Amino acid sequence: MGEVHAYDEIPLLQQLREIEEADRQRKGTVWTAVAHIITGVIGAGVLSLGWSMAQLGWIAGPLAMVLFASITYISSVLLCYCHATPHPVLGSFRNRSYIQAVDANLGRKNARVCGLFVQVGLYGVAIAYTITSGISMRAIQKSNCYHKEGHQAACNFGDTYYMLAFGLVEIVLSQIPDFHNIQWLSTVAAIMSFGYAFIGFALGVAKVIGNGFAKGSIQGISTSTTAQKVWLVSQALGDVAFAYPYSLILIEIQDTLKSPTPKNEADMKKASTIAICVTTFFNMLCGGFGYAAFGDDTPGNLLTGFGFYEPYWLVDIANACIVIHLIGGYQVYCQPLFANVEKWVSENFSETGFIRKDFKLKLPLLPAIQLNVFKLCFRTFFVASTTDVH
Repeated sequence: MGEVHAYDEIPLLQQLREIEEADRQRKGTVWTAVAHIITGVIGAGVLSLGWSMAQLGWIAGPLAMVLFASITYISSVLLCYCHATPHPVLGSFRNRSYIQAVDANLGRKNARVCGLFVQVGLYGVAIAYTITSGISMRAIQKSNCYHKEGHQAACNFGDTYYMLAFGLVEIVLSQIPDFHNIQWLSTVAAIMSFGYAFIGFALGVAKVIGNGFAKGSIQGISTSTTAQKVWLVSQALGDVAFAYPYSLILIEIQDTLKSPTPKNEADMKKASTIAICVTTFFNMLCGGFGYAAFGDDTPGNLLTGFGFYEPYWLVDIANACIVIHLIGGYQVYCQPLFANVEKWVSENFSETGFIRKDFKLKLPLLPAIQLNVFKLCFRTFFVASTTDVH
């Protein structure tokens, strides 16, 4: 006897209704999938790749980027095939989340264990995005201070209020119903990621031209001990590896595609190919020119680490782009978490009135918004926890 999966325990008519509802929601294309991937992958970490290149050198650095890009591509292609699962009556059905794909292929027990790690991972990303947003907003204030008071001035500021402001914005955006409704946000965030990555690259090029030569070496930064070199290289490889994967949200992104199975597998592979190539291109540019500009003195982050002070207004624009990108990226990673938790709650507490109670909110000059009491409370609490955890 084969193991019974969650989908098999749902009555057939309910399965058909869920499939029909899901099909109505799907409006995604290859390009919206590319936007989702780029929003999830190209983060502020691209600006730290110059430091990683400084540890690895001119040969190992680019090779590491190509290696991890290749690994990400292969794993993404394999994961694409897990989106659809054969069904004895329905023919096949789409797995709407990473956890549902694990359930369908590996069973309920493995899905529960995997689900725990997935939720913890997504929660960690939300915290990291909140912290990084605060650092970037503080960097704008510091940039203006350095411009006014001089580069040696003690421009020390806190970032607590900035993180709170970020949290307030996310509380509002977290009321977006689901992953299918954030395409516009991902598109804006992807454009912002191109913006600050290009600014970082352009500032690096200008610095190299100003120096008159490209700094750096084949072996990277020299250290006093072998152990120290091994530690720095390990950190650098970790940074490069972290700059690529998006497996936790790949199934959710693929589920937004309106194309039917198996065409959506080809569309998702195409989107992954485009996104990974674009990501690698920007990683190479920012990492390479960041290292060429500063050599062994490459900062941990080209913008917030103040490798560049002037033109201060351009640094401010780049950091503002980072913040806007993080606002969208937060939702790209948190919407799957919201969906997983809310699905579990609705399945286990379906008779509770609080779970199913909806209401309409009417704001001046805006159309009425349909909200759910449980979702409003849970998502607000979640965002508050990622903001207050610091």
